[in-house]
Amino acid sequence: MQLRRALPQDLAAVGEVTVAAYAEFGDGNPDAYVEHLRGADRRDREAELWVATPDDSDDILGTVTICPEGSAWREIAKPGEGEFRMLAVAPAARGRGVGAALVGLVVDRFRSDGAPAIAMSTLPEMRSAHRIYEAAGFVRAPELDWSPTETVHLIAYRLELA
Repeated sequence: MQLRRALPQDLAAVGEVTVAAYAEFGDGNPDAYVEHLRGADRRDREAELWVATPDDSDDILGTVTICPEGSAWREIAKPGEGEFRMLAVAPAARGRGVGAALVGLVVDRFRSDGAPAIAMSTLPEMRSAHRIYEAAGFVRAPELDWSPTETVHLIAYRLELA
């Protein structure tokens, strides 16, 4: 598996992989958040969009949005901390270590930047993702839980690096 920055020709596929990965957590009705998930071009402009591909092709197995300091995509990280969003693994690629590899990329990136910690938000129902975060050393940070809308409640995880 290769981990690399997304290329312009990857963006449409990244959007579709993200929508597919989150589909089971929606209510089945198309809404603005689906378009937000699909908007890989914006994430690539305003943050850092990374992908996982097989060694022998450019198929998108998974993706993650790294939100460095100053990115409009940051939601809960304190100044100096790292944050990531929209970790997504193509349904057909689940169980192959893609999510763990992407989380490892995030941790390595912010550790090399000297960030003291990494924070992120997730839906309570995303239990498979929680297992990946916890295996990487993230712990629940209930003091950072929040609700972007009346019907969406997000729980937070944090990893101390320093």
